[in-house]
Amino acid sequence: MEELDLTFVDRTVERLGTGADKVLEILQSLQTHYGYLPTEALQRVCERTEITPAAITGVSTFYDQFRHRPAGKHTIRVCIGTACHVKGGQQVFDAFKRYLHIPDDDDTDAEKLFTVEKVACIGCCMLAPAIQIDDIVYGHLNDHRVPIVLKDFLEQEKAAGRRKRKERVSRAGTGLGELRICLDSSCRASGSEKVYESLKTAVHQTRARAVVKSVSCSGMSYLTPLVEVVLPDGTSFRYGNVEPQDAKAIVLRHFKPRRIGGHTASAVSNLLDRVLTDENREPVTRYSVNVRDHAVSEYLGRQVHIATEHCGCIDPTDLDEYLANGGFQSLQKSLCELDPQGVIDQIERSGLRGRGGAGFPTHRKWATVRAQDAEKKYVVCNGDEGDPGAFMDRMLMESYPYRVLEGMAVAARCIGAKEGYLYIRAEYPLAIKRIGEAIEKCVERGYLGDGILGSDFSLHLKIVAGAGAFVCGEETALIASIEGRRGMPKLRPPYPAIKGLWSSPTLINNVETYAAVPWILRNGAEAYASIGTDGSKGTKVFALAGKVARGGLIEVPMGISIRQVVDEIGGGVAGGLNLKAVQVGGPSGGCVPADLDHLPVDYESLTGAGAMMGSGGLVVLDETDCMVDIARYFLEFTQNQSCGKCTFCRIGTRRMLDILDRLCTGHGRAGDLDELEHLAEMVQKGSLCGLGKTAPNPVLSTLKYFHKEYEAHIQKRCPAGKCKALITYSITDDCIGCTICAQHCPTDAIAMKPYEKHEIDPDKCVRCGTCKSVCPADAVRVE
Repeated sequence: MEELDLTFVDRTVERLGTGADKVLEILQSLQTHYGYLPTEALQRVCERTEITPAAITGVSTFYDQFRHRPAGKHTIRVCIGTACHVKGGQQVFDAFKRYLHIPDDDDTDAEKLFTVEKVACIGCCMLAPAIQIDDIVYGHLNDHRVPIVLKDFLEQEKAAGRRKRKERVSRAGTGLGELRICLDSSCRASGSEKVYESLKTAVHQTRARAVVKSVSCSGMSYLTPLVEVVLPDGTSFRYGNVEPQDAKAIVLRHFKPRRIGGHTASAVSNLLDRVLTDENREPVTRYSVNVRDHAVSEYLGRQVHIATEHCGCIDPTDLDEYLANGGFQSLQKSLCELDPQGVIDQIERSGLRGRGGAGFPTHRKWATVRAQDAEKKYVVCNGDEGDPGAFMDRMLMESYPYRVLEGMAVAARCIGAKEGYLYIRAEYPLAIKRIGEAIEKCVERGYLGDGILGSDFSLHLKIVAGAGAFVCGEETALIASIEGRRGMPKLRPPYPAIKGLWSSPTLINNVETYAAVPWILRNGAEAYASIGTDGSKGTKVFALAGKVARGGLIEVPMGISIRQVVDEIGGGVAGGLNLKAVQVGGPSGGCVPADLDHLPVDYESLTGAGAMMGSGGLVVLDETDCMVDIARYFLEFTQNQSCGKCTFCRIGTRRMLDILDRLCTGHGRAGDLDELEHLAEMVQKGSLCGLGKTAPNPVLSTLKYFHKEYEAHIQKRCPAGKCKALITYSITDDCIGCTICAQHCPTDAIAMKPYEKHEIDPDKCVRCGTCKSVCPADAVRVE
């Protein structure tokens, strides 16, 4: 073996520092460089810093992000979040390993080109099943798209080395129209970046009086790539599901070419395109989306945009545009018009509650930190968002970074903090990048840093990238992670508001809470309080995903019913199937059955039904979903993410998972359901932190509402036909002998017999469902 070059370790330590709290940053830098954490590199770190061998071992083995054996050149992260799970994420993971010929006991192919691993969530739920290769996301995957995706990735990587981008800088307000398109992670995965480049090329070729503009997320993820054309007079037109080859037609439909003979040249160009590419595409009007269309008006009509204000309109990283739309007026108000207590009073009258977890009143937390007599205080933004099935915080940070920073600055002014941290999941590279850019621009312009806006208030913010531990969403575990320790929760009290980061009073709110603050101070507490219900004021941002026709990011008033969210905004269950349940609140939440879809979405109602608001994941399940499998999925996640500190969570969830595994594999026995419920109650009562206390919620809610489905599993039946060990695939007499199923079968379980009825070899069949999904005659039966 070649001797490892350790000069990078020395440079990293010199750049980041030698303190024990730098361990996460150093480990992340080393893994990015080497692809894993070599033992020699870890030893060198300990020699050059204050980090002990015990500390670096403890941290590097605690967080999912870190690996201690060599990896491939590229990492394929297959999402197994809730939406991806119910749409076949596990089958996609298996397909990648089969195609790359990776053995069961390994995760890297023989050529060391790709490493395949599962991740809890990549925050692209509306694209389920989704994967991420390095920093590129792909959505709507299935078994037979695996080779296509790998080919596309390698081609993009090759092209990226040659591509030189020339950004055209131009602004609206100068007689130019705008071609708006969102370039957040989800939209990029749907192809918006390619459309963006094609629009720029089309504008350049036609010299149209227009600028192509990256904008914040509109929330209409089901229509991405979505292009909005805004003419100089303010008239707008939307085009959904646009492809790169449609860009020129969109530009020419709304903007005249700016040169003599331009029309003729464009017509000739279009003719050549058709001749050379042999295309006969439908006209661009096919993609036109009218805001008054029934589907769009229903999707947008019930929403109220506060945290997502100006969605789809402003450039996420353009500070001038943020300022032109009221940006930093609230910070100015908190510095010049209202004293800190006055701001807290406004927050109290608004009724704002923390938008993550159980909804603790925001003003009480702020007031507690403010009341502490301490030399140093901290403000922290919890952007970890580890819930599978949730992507609200990611989209807020990617689309509205200045709003989040302004909310933090207002909060810091109120509590007396001069330093702060944004703890953001490492799986959200674009969010980290945009927040980082926003911080730099705010410091340059005087909205952060020393003497903000000429006042005596200073605030310095820093980003800390999480390393893949769901438990770090819990406040005390998050604090431990920022301090460079394993993310282990602590007993409370004392609460972080009294003794938090480095034993100083610390305010921790999540992304959405901070994003709502600027709107409240600009529009008044009463305006916010007029929205929602008596106990749950304002709005809530949800990630609407799963088996729903129109998925995306939505912001709705508190008190709206589940039925209105699913049927009116979401367009009902996709594929004409029936609604079975809605899973709300991620692993800490529960499953609300279809017959309770009248339930209002507020803190008290959801808790009473055995669910909870949580961070805001809302996953729609249909009649093909097995509720026992869903319960097992969530419990497997929380059991895997348990920090192991307390016995109830560590051992109790393991025993519960053993029972659910037996049920789903046909080995259930009498008494299992009573034992499962008893264990769930004990874990709920005895666990140390919120992860353990809420881990049984999905199990208890499904036991309550879907008890007959559990009983069927005791009898070795899966009514939904989901649990692989309890079902068989066969081909009926409707088979037309087209061989499509045989061509797509990943394990050659179907012999190719043209024009004859096909058969499935049960010994080779892995029950992936590919044959059923591709059969044109619906001749595959699942029993």
